[in-house]
Amino acid sequence: YGAAEFESRPVLIVDTGGIDINTANQIELRVVEQALWAREEADFVIVVVDNQVGLTGTDREVIAQVRKTGKPFFLAVNKVDSASHHFILPEFSKLGLENTFAVSAEHGNGLYELIEAMAKSLPEPEPESDSDCDDIRIAVIGKPNVGKSSLINSLLDAERCIVSDVPGTTRDAIDTFLEWNGRRFILIDTAGIRRKGKTHQVLDKFSVIMALKALDRCDVAVLVLDSAEQVSDQDATIAGYAMDRGKACLILGNKWDLSKEKEISFDEFEEHVRYRLKFMEYAPVVTVSAKTGLRIDKILPQVEKVYEEYSRKIPTATLNECFERAIQKNPMSSYRGKFMKLFYATQVKKQPPTFKCFLNFPQGIHFSYRRYLINSLRKTFGFAGTPVRLILSGKRKGIDT
Repeated sequence: YGAAEFESRPVLIVDTGGIDINTANQIELRVVEQALWAREEADFVIVVVDNQVGLTGTDREVIAQVRKTGKPFFLAVNKVDSASHHFILPEFSKLGLENTFAVSAEHGNGLYELIEAMAKSLPEPEPESDSDCDDIRIAVIGKPNVGKSSLINSLLDAERCIVSDVPGTTRDAIDTFLEWNGRRFILIDTAGIRRKGKTHQVLDKFSVIMALKALDRCDVAVLVLDSAEQVSDQDATIAGYAMDRGKACLILGNKWDLSKEKEISFDEFEEHVRYRLKFMEYAPVVTVSAKTGLRIDKILPQVEKVYEEYSRKIPTATLNECFERAIQKNPMSSYRGKFMKLFYATQVKKQPPTFKCFLNFPQGIHFSYRRYLINSLRKTFGFAGTPVRLILSGKRKGIDT
């Protein structure tokens, strides 16, 4: 999979394995299953065929299967690039498909026309969420088999919760509205997590794609880890996506009942998590057990806390006092023999807290000093559970440069 832009619209492209509908090989059957899963999740589908091989029985079957979904799809006839294959073979043209494109992946021919057509088929973007809304949208993310489904079920079964399922804003998504302590929480696509956890054995990359889709719609990401195992590279990858998308985050170490059997202490577990997820040291860690219900009642209070930090607005005067103290304690170095100066700073965005500093030489700030300024913000204001972003800008005659 990979991120791209079509006509300035962000998209996620999923590349599945080659499909052989008639295979009996178990590995190839799994590839087919994964491809069919991706087809169900996609907004539109690109079917790639080989112009030099010609139309095969598998090509016909795949096209028929995609047609049944009723989704927009495009036939990309690849390898239209050699002296003997300048044109699409008649057998592809006879299919009568409106969106048929001759392309050469190797040389780039025809790709612009294909991308332009796909951009027109993109669904309308969802409206920007109201940052002043009190509802807290939660995405439960994590690699397969860490207990996301069980955790959600335990959370929904907890006392003092009022639960209702309603259609989500994306196709086939079911969001669960949950009222607790006078506040409403929205668990994003709970049906999708539970359904796919039980009925699909998908590749690791597809679990990441599911997390990405949920992250795009959430305020707080609840990252679920298996506390009885080491934090894996895939755990770190999913955590990184939450940070990159600027989402507040709470880390849950699930299956704590198994960890206790291994005589692992909380301090040992937290130390390991901090070591493996150094970039997310701001996220609180809570150990729970969906199986026994241990500390399930701590999840929503923690989510509420990190959401409040995620939504904080710092007064400009207070913010500048913080930076002034930080610079007095650790002055900025010079840039090309000239003193660097911070004129002023202001918060330009919430969710996540984003601050803009106006300096005479912003290009002279080393990344380590930027980190020092962010750490100073955290030391003064907290911001537990939320990323903090810092923009460095020049200032000339009252105009940003």
